[in-house]
Amino acid sequence: MADNRVVVYKGPGEVAVESIDYPKLELPQDVVSGLGIKRAAPHAVILKLVTSNICGSDQHMVRGRTTAPVGQTLGHEITGEIVEIGDDVLFHEVGDICSVPFNIACGRCRMCNEGKTGICLNVNPARAGAAYGYVDMGGWLGGQAEYVMVPFADFNLLKFPDRDQALEKILDLTMLSDIFPTGYHGAYTAGVTTGSTVYVAGAGPVGLAAAYSAQLLGASTVIVGDMNADRLKQAASFGCETADLSSGDALADIIDDILGEPVVDAAVDAVGFEARGHGRDAAEQPATVLNDIMDVARAGASLGIPGLYVTGDPGAVDDAAKQGQIGVRLGLGWAKSHTFVTGQCPVKQYNRQLMNLILADKAHIAEAVNAKTISLDEAPAGYAAFDQGAATKYVIDPHGMVS
Repeated sequence: MADNRVVVYKGPGEVAVESIDYPKLELPQDVVSGLGIKRAAPHAVILKLVTSNICGSDQHMVRGRTTAPVGQTLGHEITGEIVEIGDDVLFHEVGDICSVPFNIACGRCRMCNEGKTGICLNVNPARAGAAYGYVDMGGWLGGQAEYVMVPFADFNLLKFPDRDQALEKILDLTMLSDIFPTGYHGAYTAGVTTGSTVYVAGAGPVGLAAAYSAQLLGASTVIVGDMNADRLKQAASFGCETADLSSGDALADIIDDILGEPVVDAAVDAVGFEARGHGRDAAEQPATVLNDIMDVARAGASLGIPGLYVTGDPGAVDDAAKQGQIGVRLGLGWAKSHTFVTGQCPVKQYNRQLMNLILADKAHIAEAVNAKTISLDEAPAGYAAFDQGAATKYVIDPHGMVS
């Protein structure tokens, strides 16, 4: 019986909202058969979605730039209310409103015990690490839905301490599932600290979150680079300097004009594998941003790379890039003794502290990323607008719970 609805990938450029069965307290068959574990999941809960956001990572799939099959359910940014609870869930109750890290983690393996929840060993037979509603990430159903199952709930869920306060600040709190921790991770692993000068490549939601996080970490100047005027305007709205890469001017020269020197203390790649060269009509050049940040980061700097890179891109510009091989000037980074930090953000390392900042009215991330609420039925339109470069973070509100 279909008692749930979810956003589904229908082919390049197309998504739809379809009816599916109400979730059960069971693990996906791919995980069960691939890892040889029990299907019953008494450690899980069912959430009624309060909010679920459209992410740039989702857009890579919808553009046909991954190996995602038609029918792939979408959505990994999940905030919800517990409506059903497994017998082995000890520390959560029906009615709790919780943030869900986009990384699915068992809480029991070596990686989880080391705090590396983005590469859990027990949730995806294909590789380390899993996520909701994403290709090659274990077969977990997506959370751009009315209801979703969350496994290992005691470990994965971050409960908001006060329901009324949570609903009042829900547009900020919904960012805890992914982009706020991911942006913070990018800035933090780039070594941003008091007085740092910072370059953030990309003014999409993750780039804006990284720029905002750099300010929280004490940066003196944050420069955001992009070719989208509206997104650059959004970055400027909370105090960032901007680099308009559509001008064709050298990035180092733009930074020199702002700082009086052509280098920064820390740099963040919030773009990923669909990067384009500089100039208004520049073609796709997937290594552009990585080479840029090596070029403008001073010797000895760290480079935070939360932007997504994939092992399979059927729409890539050449055969090498189709396998994730791109022309990175690694010798430059080696010569400058740069530190590279890549991979999924381990959300649980940051989400509680960032929640506390939001609840204490010290962080207003929804304003920084220009959050806008839409209904579940409006999700296809939200995807289309986001793909056209809207300077907006679309927040799906399936049950009309956002005031």
